[in-house]
Amino acid sequence: MINEKRVLDEFFELVQIKCSTRAEREVADIIKAKLTALQLEVTEDNTGSKIGGNCGNVVAFLPGTAAGTPSILFTAHLDCVEPCADVKPVLKDGIITSAGDTILGSDDKSGVVAILEALRVVKEQNIPHGNIQIVFTVAEEGGLNGSKNIDKALLKADFGYALDSSGVPGEIVNMAPGQNKLSITVHGKKAHAGVAPEEGLNAIVLAGKALAKVTEGRIDPETTANIGIIQGGSATNIVPDKVEIKAEARSRNQEKLAAQTEHMRKVFEETVKAAGGKAEVVIGKEYDAYVLAETAPVIELAWKAAESIGLKPVIKATGGGSDANYFNSYGVPTAVLGTGMSKVHTTDEFIKEQDLYGISKLALSIVKVAGQTKK
Repeated sequence: MINEKRVLDEFFELVQIKCSTRAEREVADIIKAKLTALQLEVTEDNTGSKIGGNCGNVVAFLPGTAAGTPSILFTAHLDCVEPCADVKPVLKDGIITSAGDTILGSDDKSGVVAILEALRVVKEQNIPHGNIQIVFTVAEEGGLNGSKNIDKALLKADFGYALDSSGVPGEIVNMAPGQNKLSITVHGKKAHAGVAPEEGLNAIVLAGKALAKVTEGRIDPETTANIGIIQGGSATNIVPDKVEIKAEARSRNQEKLAAQTEHMRKVFEETVKAAGGKAEVVIGKEYDAYVLAETAPVIELAWKAAESIGLKPVIKATGGGSDANYFNSYGVPTAVLGTGMSKVHTTDEFIKEQDLYGISKLALSIVKVAGQTKK
């Protein structure tokens, strides 16, 4: 089985390395050295140059020893949200937190450590296995930019697992939403607010009229929408002539996603026009939704692997995106596994010590079960 002390020590090591989005070089070099020491074939792609970062995705390959078995992919991301400098991990009563003034980094070092430990045990114990591909992505936070820009030709697996979700080990995410981003510019007319306000057309007021009509929040069980950013105006004595709004729509159903996006576009354009202004709406697709059948090999194998080590498997949907959205769109069916990370993206982030070991055990069990499964 796994070496729990090694898992804990490595987790503490990695979360203390600053790993801002698009600045993952230091942690990537350490990970590459660890993979090379395990005798994997290790490469780094050119994603960093595409996204203005200092590092690309780290891709590694371990040839199989069990013929006729599935090739599997494990993925986790290297970057963290801010503040991720000077993280001081603390273990108390079985709970790992930061000292309280930074995030912890279990999102997603819990996934990284679990993958590394599974590889070590496979090598140490000569466990029969199929081909194993590892992809440690960069710039996942804020746009899935690492997986978005990876060379799809590099992906060789039959199916895969993204170790990057809240929820205890044993939870298997088989469906996630697609997302569209909306960039909205509302145009009014500038005027002096004290001398000639009647000559102006307040873009903030125009935007407010449209916002009052937009359906947002929880639309239905698989669809959401949010108005995230609004900026406009320059002074209280100037009638503002422009407002910029950033919004999003998500749904696990592509038709519903299209309908919600169109609703938001139409409301802004028509409402602002009716009030004498103009709204420009630019829509960008972030990623597509995916749904994996419960009978799909990627799901059935994870279920069997979880049961074999005493975990209670649970299949669920999520409302968030991950690198799995892109891997699925590239033709590699990829499920997301819960690692136990909790309250991520906050300074209250934590992970239970036993969940850190649990996801490491599950990654190893997936390798074992895959190595015993014929395609």
